[in-house]
Amino acid sequence: ATTRTTEVPLSDRRRRLRRQQLEQAPAPWLTPGKRQLAELILRSHAQAFGRALAPSAQELFSADLVVLAHDGSSDPCLTYANAAALQLWERPWGAMVGMPSRLTAEAQERQSRSLALQQALQQQAIEGYSGIRISSKGRRFQIHNARLWCLGSLDNSQFSFYMSDT
Repeated sequence: ATTRTTEVPLSDRRRRLRRQQLEQAPAPWLTPGKRQLAELILRSHAQAFGRALAPSAQELFSADLVVLAHDGSSDPCLTYANAAALQLWERPWGAMVGMPSRLTAEAQERQSRSLALQQALQQQAIEGYSGIRISSKGRRFQIHNARLWCLGSLDNSQFSFYMSDT
C-alpha cells in the first residue's frame, strides 16, 4: 500500500495560518485600552446616574443595552460599541469604531442629536433622549429613553457617552 501526500500550496497554508492567528487574537474590545475605556464608562455612568450599568467591562460588551462612546474631537469618532450596538447598526467592530459618530444618524437628524449632546455636555448627564438613527444598510430605527453623559478624561481627551434602550 502506498500513501499519497498532497502538498498544500503555500498561499493556502498562509491563509490557514492567518485565520488561526485571527481566531487566537484577542477580541478588540478586550484590549487593555478598550477595557480601560469600558471601566471608565461603567464608573462614570454610576457617578452620573447612581446605578450600575453592568458588573464588568466584559459584561458591558455583551449587555442587552446599546452602548456607544465617542471622543471629544471637533468631529467625534466612535471609540466603543458593544455587541448590541454593532448588531443594531449592522456593522462589525472595525467599521463602527473609528467612524464619525454623526454618521449613526441621517443628515436631517444630526442637528437634534448635536443639541442633545451639547445639553449633556453642559449638564454632565441627561436622560430621556429619543431620536431616529440609521443602520449601515439604511434601516431606520427609533431610540427611546437614552441616557447621555460625559465620561471625563482618559489620556486628557474629553469623551461623551451615549447609551440607549431601543
